[in-house]
Amino acid sequence: MKSLLKTLTETYGPSGYEDEVRKVILKEVKPLADEVRVDALGNLIVRKKPAANAKNPKRIMLAAHMDEIGVIASHIDRKGFVRFTNVGGTFGRYTLGARIRFMNGVTGVVGFDRLEQVDQAPAMSKMYIDVGATSKENCPIKVGDVGGFERSYMEMGDRIVAKSLDDRAGVVVLIETLRSVKSTPNDLFFVFTTQEEIGVRGAGTAAYGIDPEIGIALDVTGTGDTPASLKMSMELGKGPCVKIRDTGMLSDPRVIDWMVNTAEKAKLPYQREVLLVGSTDARAIQLTRAGVMAGALSIPCRYIHSASEMVDYSDLKNSVKLLTAMLSKPVSL
Repeated sequence: MKSLLKTLTETYGPSGYEDEVRKVILKEVKPLADEVRVDALGNLIVRKKPAANAKNPKRIMLAAHMDEIGVIASHIDRKGFVRFTNVGGTFGRYTLGARIRFMNGVTGVVGFDRLEQVDQAPAMSKMYIDVGATSKENCPIKVGDVGGFERSYMEMGDRIVAKSLDDRAGVVVLIETLRSVKSTPNDLFFVFTTQEEIGVRGAGTAAYGIDPEIGIALDVTGTGDTPASLKMSMELGKGPCVKIRDTGMLSDPRVIDWMVNTAEKAKLPYQREVLLVGSTDARAIQLTRAGVMAGALSIPCRYIHSASEMVDYSDLKNSVKLLTAMLSKPVSL
């Protein structure tokens, strides 16, 4: 799982440009799937059909997004410096001094006009990307080119640090769950979604096409275990988090109970999640068609939307175990 996560996080796929990430995932899931297709928005939809003797199988959609936050060039000045804006939740405090890799392979470093106050990050409108150009004419970037953070994967004991763990951590959990579920009485759709970071777009269209009875998003969640953090209960290494609420949705109580009861019966660690900032694909799934019974299983993550996000390896492994236990048995909610 670690080697696959390294490959996934070091592959670039800002929102709307998920093709290379999808190729990596497709190579892993194709031998495990009964059906594989890509829809109009680029979502990779992988189906595992119920066993032949299954009675009243539930149609369950599991979603993890392939895209990552990024930047997009908005102006090239006469000296070849690239002005840019965000793609998704790219924060100024994490962007200053960052290295950027554009989808055409060009790399650059983020600089700034000047700092009015040395202890405060300037607005993104005051930043630029230096790609080594000396003029607008020899700048290898044009307006509309998209890029993401340049940062390598790193292990610190059981802690994993990388860019785009939001949500390649969820992607790897879904892949390993698909590998782990040998047979199921349910009709499972493992969906690797696009454009989550700019408005949970892929999950909405995928859910409309699948029309699931139950939807579960796999994503990261913020923690309250660092100095002066928000007062939240989620911690690294204490198990996957059963989402109860975030700023975009309330999980269905039946889905919450299903997750909690399964974890307790399997003696797996879990945490109860009330997230104070952000939301997931579960919001789009929940509001599809006439509505879907939905929830989310979250992986605790520090420094979300930076180039050095951090998760605990045990939380990934226990997420796979919990999902496998949930999906391998009949579901009656």
